[in-house]
Amino acid sequence: MVSAPSPTHGTHSVTAVEQPPVPVKLVIAGGFGVGKTTAVGAISEIRPLTTEAAITEVAAGVDDLSHTPGKTTTTVAMDFGCITIDPTLKLYLFGTPGQDRFGFMWDDVVEGALGGLVIVDTRRLDDCYAAVDYFEHKDIPFAVAVNAFDGAVEHDLDEVRWALDVSDHVPLIVFDARHTGSVRDALLVVLEVALSRAQGTGVG
Repeated sequence: MVSAPSPTHGTHSVTAVEQPPVPVKLVIAGGFGVGKTTAVGAISEIRPLTTEAAITEVAAGVDDLSHTPGKTTTTVAMDFGCITIDPTLKLYLFGTPGQDRFGFMWDDVVEGALGGLVIVDTRRLDDCYAAVDYFEHKDIPFAVAVNAFDGAVEHDLDEVRWALDVSDHVPLIVFDARHTGSVRDALLVVLEVALSRAQGTGVG
């Protein structure tokens, strides 16, 4: 009897089919000028798609530019970027516009998202209430990331949590929207919260 050839010695080797990474949609939200576009640009492995428009004199009269005097453009629809975390997972990032007058776009931008990152500027906490309320109302897992402008924040995290009335189960962290590693770590926090919710091991 002739034995069957070993797979390692046959003319056709058996190779595993490489699976593409699982796509996961995350939303980056927050008030005007808090660093959403900067965060997407800092981590995206592709050139980010942005919908930036020049800030006109009319818009400058509506939007508070006192803490962002060098800001000359603003997002009017969304930002988009992506990052492959590892061979099994790829994040698709959608940044929302920050102004209330563009709020009608949020439902479309957020649809299908696994979770959200709400970016906060401690100098302008009032601007972030709408984003926190939105994710709570929609029951979407999220984390709050305080952007350390100039390397510092003006209030400690307990004060920020109290001011925003954020539940204890919602992660509250400090990060720097300009630095890739810091943005990555913040997004991983969102993923952890979302997966905990999906697995029924957390209430976030």
